[in-house]
Amino acid sequence: MSKIRVVLIEDHELTRMGFRTALQQSDEIEWVGEATNGADGLILLETVKPDVGIVDIGLPDMDGIELTRRFQNIKEHQQDNSTKILILTLQGNEETVMAALAAGANSYCLKTVNRDQLLKAIKLTHRGDVWLDPEIAKTVLKHASLTQAQPEIAAAKETAPIQASISESSPLISACPLTEQELAVLQFIIEGYDNDMIAKRLDIPVEIVQVYVRNVLEKLRGDGSTQSAVQAIRSGLM
Repeated sequence: MSKIRVVLIEDHELTRMGFRTALQQSDEIEWVGEATNGADGLILLETVKPDVGIVDIGLPDMDGIELTRRFQNIKEHQQDNSTKILILTLQGNEETVMAALAAGANSYCLKTVNRDQLLKAIKLTHRGDVWLDPEIAKTVLKHASLTQAQPEIAAAKETAPIQASISESSPLISACPLTEQELAVLQFIIEGYDNDMIAKRLDIPVEIVQVYVRNVLEKLRGDGSTQSAVQAIRSGLM
């Protein structure tokens, strides 16, 4: 089994050392580079093409949110989805979380994560899952709960079969309010369940759990208040 190739973009030396040491101790991880700012980090991602890029939000020249947005645009232009982005943030405040989410990263993690959680996050992100730190999921759930609205959408979700959520082209994707199943999945994440455990609890395939989490992110990325958070972050208001 090939190792997961990882790079880290982080400006604090001690944090880089800690992450590097923790990951190099794993037989499943290959450390292939690091950068200390956004500009160098973007070049690193483009040239090395790691399996997973761990990106800190608080970079000095270009924040990790902008870096992620630019890199996602590059991937879309090149039609290359091989590198996944795992966002690191120091605090799970709503504005920062929503801005990071809107940038298009694959997973979201607090810097307080322990080694086992970090390895799990990297492995799940690499295989195409969305990994949310429980604290991040709590913030997402709070935000989503505040946006629940239109009774006609709520009625539609009650009658929509589970299979409808499998397709990423489902009309429910573009609606901001979340379905009961999506809210339930978020609640399980907050309680520390991984995707496999959630699938067993809900008695559904793990692939459906993955789709529910992706649906949550896609809905909230298009939410107006999420986009406002992005603009506020970039304007230095947060």
